[in-house]
Amino acid sequence: MSAPSRSWRAPATVLAGLVGACALCCAGPLLAILGGIGVAGLAGSLWLPALLMVVAVAAAAGIVLELGRRRRAGACTSSPAGPVDLDSPTIPTRDR
Repeated sequence: MSAPSRSWRAPATVLAGLVGACALCCAGPLLAILGGIGVAGLAGSLWLPALLMVVAVAAAAGIVLELGRRRRAGACTSSPAGPVDLDSPTIPTRDR
């Protein structure tokens, strides 16, 4: 029987094999994740401006409808025209 080799090549070969196996095993899922992110980014870049326009139109319509409702309701027409007397606050006392 021969003695085991004590050169640096044996551990380096094993390490290179492990790195290669890891790269082959993880390459598919990593590429799928990065591809999914790319597709999601593309979809977001196309749909986000359209969604923002829909939200802006809905917000503008809500403001117009609310202003019209306030105008019809006569908001702020029942408030007094002059200064208003306010009572001083009182501190409640405890009876012992």
